[in-house]
Amino acid sequence: MKRKEFKEKLFLALDEDVDGISYDEKMMLVHSLLVEYEKENEEKRDTTNKGEKWTDEELKIILMDAPTKENCVKYARLFKRGYGSIEQIYRWSVTAWTDMDDERKEHSFVQQIKKVAKEIGIRG
Repeated sequence: MKRKEFKEKLFLALDEDVDGISYDEKMMLVHSLLVEYEKENEEKRDTTNKGEKWTDEELKIILMDAPTKENCVKYARLFKRGYGSIEQIYRWSVTAWTDMDDERKEHSFVQQIKKVAKEIGIRG
């Protein structure tokens, strides 16, 4: 299918009424569905850096933004990583040391996240 045809079909679908919700509500729904689609279809995009080491700069970029599904997808795409790794970065950055098991506390990646989080003022 050509781009123009795809665009026309997508716009026709977007013009349909959805259970009587307003236009703004429908656009919010469309946006959340696109994020969900990207999350569920991770295998279709480039994840060549999955499993590679993170730099402190990459972690700072992520942690300076809100921990939303949209941002998890955005940074997974940007850094060619998995959605789950971005989600874990956010989670570990705010998890208190006392709430982590001893094995997790010793993991170098968790220590790196906690160090970067502390540098930018995130408490956890």
